[in-house]
Amino acid sequence: MKIKYELIKKENNTNARYGILKTNHGEYELPMFMPVGTQATVKTLSPEEIKDMKCGIILSNTYHLWLRPGEDLVKKAGGLHKFMNYDGPILTDSGGFQVFSLAKNKKKDITEEGVHFKSHLDGKRLFLTPELSIEIQNKLDSDIAMSFDECPPYPVTYEYMKNSVDRTLRWAERGKKVHNNENQSLFGIVQGGEYEDLRKYSAEKTVEMDFDGYSIGGTSVGESKDTMYKMIDYAVKYLPKDKPRYLMGVGDPIDLIEGVIRGIDMFDCVLPTRLARHGNAFTRLGRINIKNLKYKEDFTCIDEHCDCYTCKNYTKAYVRHLITSDESFGARLLSIHNIRFLVKMMEEMRECIKNDTLLEYKNKFIKEYQNGKNN
Repeated sequence: MKIKYELIKKENNTNARYGILKTNHGEYELPMFMPVGTQATVKTLSPEEIKDMKCGIILSNTYHLWLRPGEDLVKKAGGLHKFMNYDGPILTDSGGFQVFSLAKNKKKDITEEGVHFKSHLDGKRLFLTPELSIEIQNKLDSDIAMSFDECPPYPVTYEYMKNSVDRTLRWAERGKKVHNNENQSLFGIVQGGEYEDLRKYSAEKTVEMDFDGYSIGGTSVGESKDTMYKMIDYAVKYLPKDKPRYLMGVGDPIDLIEGVIRGIDMFDCVLPTRLARHGNAFTRLGRINIKNLKYKEDFTCIDEHCDCYTCKNYTKAYVRHLITSDESFGARLLSIHNIRFLVKMMEEMRECIKNDTLLEYKNKFIKEYQNGKNN
């Protein structure tokens, strides 16, 4: 079954949308935040813990799973869901971003056929094409696959971006032609950088191909916040109302609010688990570094407003002890908290959309987050 999106409510004061996404592995409310399980696991966490946090879709990565253990092994195991024992929906990204960000020594040769580059693991020469990316994702058997695209750096010239957008459109068409998994949906990706006319052009041409959903790519790659928000605005107005909209690689709390207000339904980012491994935690009063000495004898929870397992059972002092002692349980506890913090934000925003109070939520959240005592 392909995914189906049902728009239930549009917020009166913004472009925010409340909807239901129907997948092969259940129905889920949008907007949502998707944790990243790059190598078929959300780092340090079990599938059961992910479900306890009330997550829906999780994301795995085509590039990494192609290199190890290999898509054929995953297919032999019965597909990605069985391989990693996750019975919720899974989205696989195309590998395009990793090719452009992780390729060894950043040396790559972009051709019309695909991209030649070196593995970040062992320097082996690799060649990834739109067709191969889709073939790998077909075998992984995720619920949602992504088109293979070029993710240009920031900034680039208008001419470079125009050529890149045209190539990404041709790659999208090639990938769509070979996509043959009837139970898997395929999303197109809108690029165009900071250029309004290119975002419009990319969105309109991608929509003409009639994908199952649409993603806005090329954001959060070094541009300012204002520029990122403009990139979203430039693209989202040309995306259909009856299909989901996905903003790739964005997980900062304020960026999530700004994205939802602009009509985005789905977000993903490695930020919550990456921050956790470095001892950082989201709170309503700003981000904290648990390694700071002031938390050594702090016997309160990380965030009194949070309902996660960590906040219900452990203190800052204990989590600090684990992190400073390099105990992996500390990273687990902070990962649980950070992911649940973002998931809970999305739950709250969904209620605000229903009640037309999202702008009030935004103003209150940002005021506390930017001016709270933890800053």
